[in-house]
Amino acid sequence: MLPPRLSDIAGYNLGRREADLSEYKVEDIYRVFKSNLLSDGVKRELFQKAYLPSLKEAVANEAQDRLWIRFNDLLTVKAPDAKNNPDYFTITVQHEDPQAAADWANRYVSMVEEKTEADMKANLLTEIGTKAQSIERQIEVLRASAQKRREDRIIRLREAQQVAETVGIDAPQVTAGKTSSDGDLAEFMDGNLMYMRGAKAIGAELTVLEQRKNDDPFIPELRGLENQMAFLRGVDVNPDNVSVYTLDSSAEVPQTPIKPKKALIVALGLVLGGMLGVFVAFIRTILLRRTNKPD
Repeated sequence: MLPPRLSDIAGYNLGRREADLSEYKVEDIYRVFKSNLLSDGVKRELFQKAYLPSLKEAVANEAQDRLWIRFNDLLTVKAPDAKNNPDYFTITVQHEDPQAAADWANRYVSMVEEKTEADMKANLLTEIGTKAQSIERQIEVLRASAQKRREDRIIRLREAQQVAETVGIDAPQVTAGKTSSDGDLAEFMDGNLMYMRGAKAIGAELTVLEQRKNDDPFIPELRGLENQMAFLRGVDVNPDNVSVYTLDSSAEVPQTPIKPKKALIVALGLVLGGMLGVFVAFIRTILLRRTNKPD
């Protein structure tokens, strides 16, 4: 097993940039896969679902911890060249039935893949949920702030209207020759000279502000946040055509057994047989010499 290709994980990154989420890298996905591959969680599941049901009743009644140790000797996961290629892993299963050995190895890889995809989905949901809560909080703050600004504006307008009515200014009072570049426009619209707009204009704005039901159109940042929220809702947590690893080759039924090694057994038999023959001949020679020795 090897890390997935960049194209294999493209589905996980659809919409993430638009939703202001950092895109996944190959190593991010494969890190989750390796964690599941090397953990006892998935191996325990295979132990319960495949190994224990395959045992004969007499063996299955043994202590679970002993059976677990025996199972770990049968199924091993390792990196053959951890120094130069730490991301390349192999699975080895030893079983008296070669078909069962291949099936267990392939099933284990499939279970690791399913667990990794489930973990990625959980990570996505958590990440999206956290981001959505942050955006919703920002929107709430912006709306509350806009409402407060409108309420403050209404208070200032009421005071300006009262002053305008008191001094008898009904229409806007504009000084001839003055323009907005003179710096008086801000005071005229929002400052201490607001009453000079006249009671009629101030009253009209007051009516509009008091009848306003929604401040959203007057919040510049709101639409951008709503777009982010829409993209978040559109992120697919179950993307199609994604792969969390690259399978170098699936497990196949071996043609020759790993154990017993017949050639080694024959060779050892010949060596041990020869040594035993020499030893017997040596003992026999000693006994014959003692028997033939004159008294």
